[in-house]
Amino acid sequence: IGVAMARALPDGRLKRAVVAAASQGGFTAGGRSPSRGAAAHPRRVVVGMGRKNVAGAEARGRFAAEPARAAFSDSASTSSAASGPGDKYFAKDKRPIILFDGVCNLCNGGVNFVLQWDSASKLRFAALQSEAGQNLLERSNRRRDDISSIVLVEESGSFIKSEAVLKIATYLSVPFPILAQFFFPLPLFVRDTVYDGVAANRYTFFGQTKECRIGDTSYSDRFVE
Repeated sequence: IGVAMARALPDGRLKRAVVAAASQGGFTAGGRSPSRGAAAHPRRVVVGMGRKNVAGAEARGRFAAEPARAAFSDSASTSSAASGPGDKYFAKDKRPIILFDGVCNLCNGGVNFVLQWDSASKLRFAALQSEAGQNLLERSNRRRDDISSIVLVEESGSFIKSEAVLKIATYLSVPFPILAQFFFPLPLFVRDTVYDGVAANRYTFFGQTKECRIGDTSYSDRFVE
């Protein structure tokens, strides 16, 4: 249509201008110039670049998008990997879980002590030797058969040795949260050295038991199996 209009014009210069515009896409089938929307943008980018440069630009754009997709995939896989067998114990109940040695008299005595002073029922329990205990050990990045330390497992992380003991104290009734604040400032290696000494000799000093408090039905909502 643009060419036909140009041929009908008397001015040769105007004719040549219209013909040039028509041949370069200056007119559409409806006689209008192309819109300035998204379709026009690639045309403006391509001008003056040549086929080789355009191909290179397209390649750079394509490859630039790949790392973003890869990063998203990595994030998704990390999130998926974070879901382990121990996560199910926090699906409906967010209370922290104390992992204790189920055959240790000292540890069972500790469980009785916590039950007595945790009047608000803020804490739950699981034996290290139980399926729940092993799953939670794995969730805490520890070996499933590692019963060398008490472990306090919260939904967002875990604590072991003296750090777990003091953290547990903060959940108990007064005066234990206050007492815990006096011991937290002590160097960790000092606290853990004392803990390791007691833990390594717990069977010798306090003996073992064949019964575990986990079977106590009066606290069924506090024990995780």
